[in-house]
Amino acid sequence: MARPRRTLLTHERIVAAATALVDAEGLDALSTRRLAAELGVAGPSLYHYFATKDELLDAVANEVVGAVDTSMFASLGWSAALRAWAHSYRAALAAHPNIVPYLAQGPGRRPASLAMADVVYGALVKAGWPPARATHVGALMRYFVAGSALGSFARGFVEDPELYAAHYPHLSQAHRLAGHQRSVDDGAFELGLDALLAGLAATFETLRAAAPAR
Repeated sequence: MARPRRTLLTHERIVAAATALVDAEGLDALSTRRLAAELGVAGPSLYHYFATKDELLDAVANEVVGAVDTSMFASLGWSAALRAWAHSYRAALAAHPNIVPYLAQGPGRRPASLAMADVVYGALVKAGWPPARATHVGALMRYFVAGSALGSFARGFVEDPELYAAHYPHLSQAHRLAGHQRSVDDGAFELGLDALLAGLAATFETLRAAAPAR
């Protein structure tokens, strides 16, 4: 008789399945038992690859952040590089919004997150930002991008014109927002990014002007 065919487990296959589960049902849906069922294996077999749920979530988060492009910091000025990076960062997070709350806890030991932070911080310091301010800029960009990827402002309004017309006269057209989600959310992101970078540029010039002459 032929021997039963065993399901082949790999690190990549487990992370892909975990990512798909989190994408579909959220962080709370992920468990060793549920993931094992999705993969068609016994739960204990997963412990050879991941000892805890946090290790598994770290792997998922690392995979998501690994898709963010940071190559622009090698060729563009700091402001243009931040703009291009913000777009890539947002796209990566928006594709997997359910993992964003976990990512918001910080880079931890995740290689992709630490590598990204290293590139951004290094480029800002090299461009002339004081180290403390470079840290602030990196943190600020992360707050802004993560917030924009976490949800949709436009989708937060229900398509019920009576609700708004009766009680909120300044929101009489709010029921239309959900139908224009992409333009509203993308427009808000671009406006915020423009304002943020303009403010950083002004701060950078002020810091340069105040720096002691060499």
